[in-house]
Amino acid sequence: MRIVTFGEIMMRLNPEGYNCILQADRLEISYAGGEANVAVSLANYGQDVSFVTKLPDSLLGESARNAVRHFGVDTRDIVWGGNRLGLYFVEKGASQRASKVIYDRAGSAIAAARRSDFDWPRILEGAEWFHFTGITPALGGELPEICLDALEYCRAHNVTVSCDLNYRGKLWTKEKACEIMTRLVRYVDVLIANEADAADVFGIVGKGSDVESGKLNKDGYISVAEQLVERFGVKMVAVTLRTSISATDNLWAGMLYDAQTGKACFSTEYKIHIVDRVGGGDSFGGGLIYALCQGKDTQAAIDFAVAASCLKHSIEHDFNLVSVKDVESLVSGNGTGRVQR
Repeated sequence: MRIVTFGEIMMRLNPEGYNCILQADRLEISYAGGEANVAVSLANYGQDVSFVTKLPDSLLGESARNAVRHFGVDTRDIVWGGNRLGLYFVEKGASQRASKVIYDRAGSAIAAARRSDFDWPRILEGAEWFHFTGITPALGGELPEICLDALEYCRAHNVTVSCDLNYRGKLWTKEKACEIMTRLVRYVDVLIANEADAADVFGIVGKGSDVESGKLNKDGYISVAEQLVERFGVKMVAVTLRTSISATDNLWAGMLYDAQTGKACFSTEYKIHIVDRVGGGDSFGGGLIYALCQGKDTQAAIDFAVAASCLKHSIEHDFNLVSVKDVESLVSGNGTGRVQR
């Protein structure tokens, strides 16, 4: 199965370890972006996956391209042009000090892209799955229309579409997000969201939950999923359930709701000690897409997605570097962390 993901890839800069930006005298370089992260996960699972974006024709653009190509992601449909590569800075939190993300991506090559840059009939020829996130249209310019062009092609050619809402308040307002994503989500088959995203973008809230305090009510997620299905006609809704004990320790689980059966399946809940949580949601998306493409049932799919994301929290930087065997081992109960010899 050929899978295509579309979005921005940026250079990530962060201090070593848990240093604050104010005390750092050097920064580590890596590359990441929501859809690029998903593509790398899928490539590591052995899938035929392409990542589509627009990059500046420079050494930085080539370096970003090479970062995903290194893992076997097809980059032949990347468009070259524009003035700059987007940047973002990550300060990893610890204990009660929250992680912080600072964006420097205004005027990036993808943000300045034009509809004419992307020949979707050619790019999506032979594809069976297309993935994007709410971050991409949030970058503004013509990107909402570019996404819509891709989605209209997918609808006309029976290409399955997945979307992670991924609301980013630093990129657009809730009102603008609601306006644009209401148009786009009508083309989506598999919608990924957490409760905060559903509330911020669409005003959909599950009863008995308090996102800010970290108190989550699993039963409320079924209501969120049902409302999303009713409003947009999506076939599946996947919801991540993160209980934040501190910046360093979380409980992590998920739910997958199948609109056809009206059944919601919940995963095992993992207690995780976090090495790097940025990219955790994308690793969930990559795991879910892989599981569904493999024909796994609802319970098996959510179990795989959550286990994949659980493992990602133990890996520095955004990319999830685990294999199918690693994930299946955790799903089967091998989560002690003992040395493998």
